[in-house]
Amino acid sequence: MISLKKIITKSSLVLVAGLLLAGSPAVQAQDAVAGKAIFEGNCAACHSIDADVVGPALKDAHKRRGEEWLIKFIKNSQELVQAGDKDAVALFEKFNKVPMPAFGTSLSDDDIKNVIAFITEESEKPAAVAEAPVAQAADSTAATAEVKDVAFMDLPPMLHFTFILAAVIILLMVLVVVIMFRLFIPMMGDTIYDEDFRSSFAGRVYFLMRGDATLVTGKAKDEIHSHHDFDGIQEYDNDLPPWWKTMFYVTIVFAVGYMLHFHVFKTGALQTEEYEMEMQEAALIAAKNVDDPNAPTNFEVLTDAAALESGKSIFSTNCAACHGQEGQGTVGPNLTDEYWLHGGDVNAIFKTVKYGVPAKGMVPWQGKLTKDQMLEVSSYILSLQGTNPANAKEPQGEKM
Repeated sequence: MISLKKIITKSSLVLVAGLLLAGSPAVQAQDAVAGKAIFEGNCAACHSIDADVVGPALKDAHKRRGEEWLIKFIKNSQELVQAGDKDAVALFEKFNKVPMPAFGTSLSDDDIKNVIAFITEESEKPAAVAEAPVAQAADSTAATAEVKDVAFMDLPPMLHFTFILAAVIILLMVLVVVIMFRLFIPMMGDTIYDEDFRSSFAGRVYFLMRGDATLVTGKAKDEIHSHHDFDGIQEYDNDLPPWWKTMFYVTIVFAVGYMLHFHVFKTGALQTEEYEMEMQEAALIAAKNVDDPNAPTNFEVLTDAAALESGKSIFSTNCAACHGQEGQGTVGPNLTDEYWLHGGDVNAIFKTVKYGVPAKGMVPWQGKLTKDQMLEVSSYILSLQGTNPANAKEPQGEKM
């Protein structure tokens, strides 16, 4: 027969073991596991552990605020804001006055404590060593070094020699012209003033260097056109400026060449063709950049039941926190009416889901959802049109 002492001893050991297990990290980890599921279903759309998204980064939030404050804030943040709580008001102002959904009716205190346990566990994880950014930084530094400006004195000696040689040749050409004028003009004596020499190109250049601008302005004549006297206004037969006539002849030659090049031989592209080629090049560039928000898309609305059911599941997990389970709108706009802030066709909704509108609290979902998932949820959103759920938010945007 087992003695009473042995029974008491065994019972005490079981009690102590139970207490130790209750306070052990394994039980706490179980709370964190439950908290992770709640976090991903309700909070991940607007919060991250390490970075600000729609709301603040949550790392060490339990140290900054305390559990009691966090429970009150998660249950109904606007109550704290309206009560003038300094920390709540500061967060509300900092994050563009986007109100956090109230979870007081959907989450119990234990659920919220589990979320806090998950945040605590994630906050205490050591930061991973990021090798890729270091490599990227090195690549960026190398790229910067490649495009760095080079000073003239740092150029190769051969380039220095080339520049100096070109400058010497130009200087010698100028000296030769000047010497020729100084040698030959005095030999001509007074004949340089003859009309034949003055009207020649060499004479005009010579007298231009002496201050006579006839080469540029043309020769002024005091001859009046016959019968060109109207109301006392007389017209003189002056030369057009040579520079003007030269440019006029150049434009004639250019026009003939232009006509032959573009309209006769058709060896050049006209404006319409150039525009079309540039648009094709732009489309190719946009196609290579998958993150280009201006890249055209031509998605069709998905209507099969499986795709819409998948879209509904994605919506409930990621979008309902801000738009309501029925799309009636809470923090975000109502998705069941005909009014849209950023376009109401499937391609516009897809882009809004993919790139988000961070300034208005809509987070980008690229990288978190696949292209097919974003198309499914976009199609599901369109299927909500006209469902008229209860307590729907007032229309926002333009009617489509």
